[in-house]
Amino acid sequence: MSALSRDEVAHVAMLARIQLTDGELDRLAGQLDQIVGFVATVGEIAAADIPPMSHPLPLENVTRDDVVRPSLTPAEALAAAPKVQAERFAVPRILDED
Repeated sequence: MSALSRDEVAHVAMLARIQLTDGELDRLAGQLDQIVGFVATVGEIAAADIPPMSHPLPLENVTRDDVVRPSLTPAEALAAAPKVQAERFAVPRILDED
């Protein structure tokens, strides 16, 4: 017998907006109970001297530094635009909101 009831699994499925059949609810109750057990085992194994991490491999920021470079003036950027309004590209309205 799993520690998670069929009703608890149905409640979680409803919160996740997932429709499950009766058979799926019964099967998932046991599977989710195993997953909760596995997570508890990992919690027991984790040592206090190991800091929490977000990724198992060291990551470095791979973005480039911001460097000011010459670019187009607003007039140059808008020169080929089919329609301009208040120094901006004018596009058709897609929403009725103001």
